[in-house]
Amino acid sequence: MTTLQDRGDDTRVDDTPLARAISPRLLALFITGDILGAGIYALVGEVAGEVGGAIWASFLVAFGLAALTAFAYAELVTKYPHAAGAALYVNKAFRVPMVTFVVAIVVMASGISSAAGASRAFGGDYLSEFVTLPTVLVAIGFLGLIGLVNFVGIKESIRLNVVMTVIEAGGLLFIVGLGVATLVNGEGEPGRVLEFTQDGALPLAVLSGATLAFFSFIGFEDSVNVAEEVQDPSRSYPRALMWGLVAATTIYLGVALTASMVVPTDDLAGSTAPLLRVVELGPVDVPLRLFAAVALFALFNTALINMVMASRLLYGMANQGIMPRALGRVHPRRRTPWVAIVGTTVLAAALAATGDLTDLADTTVVLLLAVFTVVNICVFVLRRDEVDHDHYRAPLVLPALGAAASVVALVGKVFDAGPGVLVRAALLVLLGIALYVANRAATGRTAAELDASRLDS
Repeated sequence: MTTLQDRGDDTRVDDTPLARAISPRLLALFITGDILGAGIYALVGEVAGEVGGAIWASFLVAFGLAALTAFAYAELVTKYPHAAGAALYVNKAFRVPMVTFVVAIVVMASGISSAAGASRAFGGDYLSEFVTLPTVLVAIGFLGLIGLVNFVGIKESIRLNVVMTVIEAGGLLFIVGLGVATLVNGEGEPGRVLEFTQDGALPLAVLSGATLAFFSFIGFEDSVNVAEEVQDPSRSYPRALMWGLVAATTIYLGVALTASMVVPTDDLAGSTAPLLRVVELGPVDVPLRLFAAVALFALFNTALINMVMASRLLYGMANQGIMPRALGRVHPRRRTPWVAIVGTTVLAAALAATGDLTDLADTTVVLLLAVFTVVNICVFVLRRDEVDHDHYRAPLVLPALGAAASVVALVGKVFDAGPGVLVRAALLVLLGIALYVANRAATGRTAAELDASRLDS
């Protein structure tokens, strides 16, 4: 069996049994859909509370942060076109199995906290258009439904994901259309898009909003797991990744500008369904329940993607004996990792019950910024590692800036969000390490046996 440790550096781009069926255009659409989701539907108001009416400024900074790290991923995925993402790159760079394991745990934890945040948003003002229920109960029930879909089967989950991606993208494009209609009709307050909050220093306000807006950009890093199925990945992946990020950012900026023009900033900042307020006050008469349903689909889709990733990652580690074997059990009829699904669902429910949307979004951002810092560093460590195929080479200034920006954003987020977010992130990682230590004591298996092919998200 090929492991992370014994997979050699002679990584051939065609060394895969999978069909290379994903064209560059399809990959760009896939990446765009992977980025679009709960963040923009739920957090526009929270960002407005940090930066004021100039929401676009924070989203633009968040794009810059994501783009810098995207260049690092573009080099590493074209150099090592296999699943496993950050864990594979870290292992090749440092050859320390425990570090590789911790990175895998951090990635899994980020998915769980992201899903928990989506569940809290699901129980907010969007759902109240249909029924009013306690947010915590809705969040737990929502995660239970996600777990059920995940259990039914991966094929069903992916099909549902495609349908919901189309719906959520349509909802965001509709908001952008409202912005255009607002300008044409001479309505709204275009001047608000240049208003910044008066609380604190302007750069800090923009950065604080950007680290929150960054939650809306996560997802592009998951695309590395389809590298083995992309046509000519060395050429097509970097372009598709950047096109996907640019497309998502263009939509986000349109949504941010529209929200600022249509809804007063204080009103926007106080809403858990900010885009619903845009539809309500916009120049086009649309049934609020229709758009609320679209937003709920977007939240469901984000949570489903993250829980599928987290459960498969936990299953992969259990299947290799790195985590307790029980977590690797597969249902005999559905052929899904049901114990891992139950475990990740219970953990997400616990997070949803103990943290609000902002706390959980901040936890996700803290975890991923730590991963992005390491990934950017890996570019430098692995630059001297030669492979026998052409691959993209990022100008070294970009991963250097990416690492520095990730560290600055991480420190800023920790100080801005408070110790609770850092404690929650640390507890998630420590829980994974505790399971590893317990399993190590019981079986003698070590993190060196972690299999790269199992670390697909």
